Amino acid sequence: MPSCPPDTVDPMTDHFAGDPRTNRERMLAGDLYIADDPESSRIAERGARLADAYHRAFLNDPDSASPLLAELLGELGEDAVIKPPLYVDYGENIDFGARSFANYNLTALDVAEIRIGTDCQIGPNVQLLTPTHPIDPDLRRDRLEAAKPITIGNNVWLGGGAIVCPGVTIGEDSVIGAGAVVTKDIPAGSIAVGNPARVIGSVYDRKGE
Repeated sequence: MPSCPPDTVDPMTDHFAGDPRTNRERMLAGDLYIADDPESSRIAERGARLADAYHRAFLNDPDSASPLLAELLGELGEDAVIKPPLYVDYGENIDFGARSFANYNLTALDVAEIRIGTDCQIGPNVQLLTPTHPIDPDLRRDRLEAAKPITIGNNVWLGGGAIVCPGVTIGEDSVIGAGAVVTKDIPAGSIAVGNPARVIGSVYDRKGE
């Protein structure tokens, strides 16, 4: 006889037996966790409110909106600009470098840290996605997830609609073509395009263009 009637589901496995950490602590460590931590929920709600307030303030006076953006992000460099709307998970795990610029509709899901260097150019509708999910269907069904940090080096240009996947580092001076999906690290000075993004050249060979 089956242990459960056919129309019922077995109880969720306790994946954290013997692990005394909270789900937020697991999340920050880069380990599998379940997104039910009340402190994380509070920080996410704070981030959503600040992002909305920044958007509304920017429409009236961009200069006066800057303190709201600085409060939202973990670090905001001097003379950096992000055109709203901006979408984040928490905000506090984002470091946005001096003189960097992001156009409309940046989505920066900062479950893990997102570091954006100085003098970067980020086109509209770019997505920086640190969350990841197990391939194992049983683990996904049990709502397990994780996150891997993203690092964007200094003086990188991300074309409009580019997607940067979890755990990726893009080296300084690189150019990522519009609509590219970056699934692996990109060496410094590279030109990368496509889905998945592939390196097709070096910016250092194209000085003056």
